[in-house]
Formats: sequence, structure tokens, C-alpha cells
Amino acid sequence: MLRKFNLERKRMADNKQGNPGRTIVFLGVFLVATVIVSLMIGRYYISLPDVLRTLAGETVSTNISQIIWQVRIPRICAAVLVGGGLAVSGAAYQGMFKNPLVSPDLLGSSSGAAFGAVLGILLSLHMAMVKGVAFLFGLGAVALTWLIGTRIGKGGNTTFLLILAGILVGSLFNSLITLMKYMADTENKLPEITFWLMGSLNRATHTDILLMLPPFAVCLFIMVYISNKINILALGNEEAQTLGVNTQLLQALIIVVASILTSYSISITGTIGWVGLIVPHLTRYLVGPNFRYLIPGSFLLGGCYLLLMDNLCRSLMVIEIPLGIATSLIGIPFFIFLMAKRKAAW
Repeated sequence: MLRKFNLERKRMADNKQGNPGRTIVFLGVFLVATVIVSLMIGRYYISLPDVLRTLAGETVSTNISQIIWQVRIPRICAAVLVGGGLAVSGAAYQGMFKNPLVSPDLLGSSSGAAFGAVLGILLSLHMAMVKGVAFLFGLGAVALTWLIGTRIGKGGNTTFLLILAGILVGSLFNSLITLMKYMADTENKLPEITFWLMGSLNRATHTDILLMLPPFAVCLFIMVYISNKINILALGNEEAQTLGVNTQLLQALIIVVASILTSYSISITGTIGWVGLIVPHLTRYLVGPNFRYLIPGSFLLGGCYLLLMDNLCRSLMVIEIPLGIATSLIGIPFFIFLMAKRKAAW
């Protein structure tokens, strides 16, 4: 029965969206092209032949090699991983909560990670420790949300209570961030905190990328592996249980994986909004509602989207525009456009 349901859902999605597998391949090619273009553009333009020769191991110029390998590649890798991770988290949450307005920060992970980073900055910790504290507080915020939601729900349907608990926990950490900013030194700490909260990829290092790759690969594999069950979960808890899905275990797994992706992303880049909200909508418009295609499509498109936003931030003006501001300014009207295109369907 479960296999029949998956085949029928796949057939309906394929008929509506054409060939989603081919679209996934196109998104992968587009991501590769975007990465190559991103290696070329910036304050110091590098021609395509020089980029390709440098990537092949040739030493075209010492300055070009340093710019590509030490500056642009860590930043590009971080953009792809963070954008893809936030988009996958948003897509999974939208399916789990059956709500198209859900984003990865719903359960307080972004606010918790931001508070952890602000606390680390106030304590004058090394940047690597600041990122670690931010990651731990992001996971802690989600754990607190889960504890409140499940305790109040007493083991029943806690979906609505989780949303309310997430709002409360997020508001709590946002209030603590405001308190920390009020207590911060206005000459040094406050500007650093403010800049971190705006979001940027210029703090990404080779070490960050190496540490991000294993957990992100595992989390993405898990999301793809359970994608068919997310399809069933999107129908409702009762229908999913009828089809043999352990909804509580599946929800807990989605929350853990999405929290790791979101908290790790925010700890590296700072607060970046709207990616996990609008990218799943756009991906759903391209490949359909089947999470078998929606999860990998969201990762690829999320990486492309954040990479393009970062290119704009570091190229439009002499002073780099904070990435979080750019994603908000472009994300809001873009989301309105998607709402008008999709109307009530999702």
C-alpha cells in the first residue's frame, strides 16, 4: 500500500511538472556554472582562462592563486552549503508542519545560535569558539522548544504546541540578544555584534568548510532517505500512521537534522533569513511537491540563490553589503511574486 501511494504521488508530480529528474540535473549544472562565475567576479576580476588554469593547479599569478584558493573558494563553498542547508531545512519543515509559511528558524534555532554568538563576542572568545558556542545554543534552543512542546502536549499531537513553543523560545533569545547589545561596549563589542547579526560569508575559512562537510553530507543523506516518508507525513498524522509511519520518530528525526543544518549555518554566517522560506517554494514550482525531488532540488537551488546573493553583496558597492540585508530585501518581493504565481496551491 505504501509503495502504491509513492508510485501514484510520483506519477502525479511528474505529469504536472514534466521531468523533475531532468530539472535536478539542470540545477546541478547551473550551480557549477554559478560557482565558476563567482570565482571570476569581485573587486578583483579574474578571467575565465586564469580561473580554469588555477583550478587545474597551474600558477598563473601568486595574487590570483591566493584570491581564488584562500578567499573565494571558502566563501563559495560556505554559500553553497549554508544556502542548501537552510533550503533543505525549510522544505522539510514545510512538509512536516503542512504549512507553506514555515522557515528553518521556526523552532528557535536561529535565535539561539545568534544569542550564543553574541555571548561569545561579549566574552571576547576566539572566533572559532564563538561559532562553536553559537552552534550549541542553536541546538539548545530547539531542545528547549521540543521539551516545552512535548511536556505540555503530554505525548499527543504536539505540532501546534511546537510552533507556539518555538515562537516563545525565539522571542526569549531575541530579548536576551537585545539585553546583551544594551550591555555591550559601544566602541568595540556593539559594532561587532551588530555586524555579525547582519550576516556575512567573509568569516568562512577552510577549517569551517572541512568541519561542515561531514555533518552536512550525513544530514542531506538522511533527508533524501526519508523523503518518501515526508511525502506521507505531509498528508497528516492520522493518514501517515495508517500507512505504517511512526510519525513521532519521523518528526523527531526531521527536527534534529534540520536543527543541525540551521544552527551550523547560522554559526558560520550569522543571521540570514528568507532562504529557507522562499527557495523551497521556488523549487516546488520547478520540480513539484514530491520530496524525493524537492529535497535535492532545494539544496541545489538554495546554494545557487545564496551564492548569487553573495555575489551581489560583494560586487555592487565598494563597501560589502551585509548578506542578511540583501536576502531580506530581495526575498520579500520575490516571495510575494511566488505567492501570486502559486496562489493557494503548494
